[in-house]
Amino acid sequence: MPASASATPRPHPLAAAARLVMLALVAILTLFATRDVTQLWWIALLAVAGAPSLLAPQHRLIGPLSRVAEVVVLGLAASQVAAVASIGGTVDGLGASAVLPYLAVPVTVTALRRRFREGAALLAVTAGTLLLSGALTEVDGGPQLGQVGYLAVCAQWLILAALGLYAAGTLHRVMAVRGEGKPQPYAEATRLLTQLRTVARQLPGATLDPGGISEHLLEELRTVAQADRGAVLSASGGGRLVVLAQAGVDRVDWETTLDADSAIADAWASQQATTAARSQSRSHRGGDVSALIVPLVAGVRTVGLVVLEADVAQAYPPPVVSRVTGLTRPAALRLEAALLFDEVRSLATNEERQRLAREIHDGVAQELVMVGYGIDNAMATVFDDADETAEALRTLRGEVTRVIQELRLSLFELRSEVDRQGGLAAAIAEYARTVGASGGLRVHLSLDESTARLPAATEAELLRIAQEAVTNARKHAGASNLWVTCEVDPPYAQIEVSDDGQGMADQRPDGRYGLAIMAERAERIRGRLEIRPRQPSGTTVAVVLGTSSRRDNVRDSAAPEGE
Repeated sequence: MPASASATPRPHPLAAAARLVMLALVAILTLFATRDVTQLWWIALLAVAGAPSLLAPQHRLIGPLSRVAEVVVLGLAASQVAAVASIGGTVDGLGASAVLPYLAVPVTVTALRRRFREGAALLAVTAGTLLLSGALTEVDGGPQLGQVGYLAVCAQWLILAALGLYAAGTLHRVMAVRGEGKPQPYAEATRLLTQLRTVARQLPGATLDPGGISEHLLEELRTVAQADRGAVLSASGGGRLVVLAQAGVDRVDWETTLDADSAIADAWASQQATTAARSQSRSHRGGDVSALIVPLVAGVRTVGLVVLEADVAQAYPPPVVSRVTGLTRPAALRLEAALLFDEVRSLATNEERQRLAREIHDGVAQELVMVGYGIDNAMATVFDDADETAEALRTLRGEVTRVIQELRLSLFELRSEVDRQGGLAAAIAEYARTVGASGGLRVHLSLDESTARLPAATEAELLRIAQEAVTNARKHAGASNLWVTCEVDPPYAQIEVSDDGQGMADQRPDGRYGLAIMAERAERIRGRLEIRPRQPSGTTVAVVLGTSSRRDNVRDSAAPEGE
């Protein structure tokens, strides 16, 4: 489609409907006042005059000219209808009231578009047309139509239209004055964040955890509806869903694509509870099944879906669906608050990481590079008989080089993020390869990631845990090999980092601080951090999401000797 065509504004359906209703009303009043069908041609002429304004509302020339044509036709029609009505015995001038209500249409359009000067000009044109046409109109060749009644009726409608236009302009000016000097988006954001901080301090930490809320919701729903398996899904962007929580013995590969032909996609689009006689799992083996998909709607926004499935037919009749939706309505608001809180925290954290990276790169890193250049210049001027001085400078230069390398790796860690296209496994693999190469480590990767995605905040925490484990192995373990295993099958995941170094007992104290940070991150996403020795030497650090009853036991990631 050409750009010009796509940019042309279309007539608003409500505006067209309102104009048609007003034309119909004026037509009925005209028939009632004149009892002459031929007078309806004025209504047709009004419709023709107003059509350009309706079809091209934003046009700088067509819109105003069309509205001028409307009020001119309106003035002529009012005098003519009043004259015909007076022949039938109607009080002089009252026939004009049959047509003049249409004056509200062009005046309202100008008020809504904040063209108050144009509205005032339209009223002036209308008044002039009414006076001129009233003075020139004759009744059956008799005296001119100039009765006081006609002028009084016209004045009343003009005054009403002027008052409406004045009220709209006054309201607009008041709103403009209130908004001057106030950064409304920032003020509103400050108010909302302040309220969120207050609520977050008053509620337990798990209350604002999307995963915890989702698991609790599934437990509640299984008390009122039969479910052999279930899940809570939420949007992740790109037309896909992520699994926040899952119930059932077996792992399920849920349909997470919103453009697929599935009941999940239908429920998301319609915001209505949907039942189906086929499974919403891509790994289902067949047989009788009943599926119930209930959207979690907060206000007008769908924040997630609840999927329940039972391996029997007709498991979700209307009474069961009603009980389920009764539980999901309040849960939707809680989940939306938790997801928003998670998003705000993630945005703030990412912004802070980028700020620190910029400060380190532009500050300490650049200064250390200059120190290194200075040492190089000093070494170039040392005489051959100053061996001790030269050796000291070489040692200092090596230490500066090491610190610069550490800073660059820290910058790389700060800037590393999980690409929503590449996934968690790709981000961990890239970091392990880069850091391993800088430390002379052979990196062995085992990556197994499903097409479904974990929530963005969970993926970010898992990436940071993996980064800390790899950094500890490089800096403190004295290892030659590094094994990194990443298994992701939402809502479960397992990340393992193993090395063949000196083990935990002999690691430096600052490595222990890194372990504490990893434990805090794992707890934040309701995961388990496991640290155990690797045979015959080294350490294994693993983080696991999910319970052991739903996944195989954590594998021993130690590679065969000699690998």
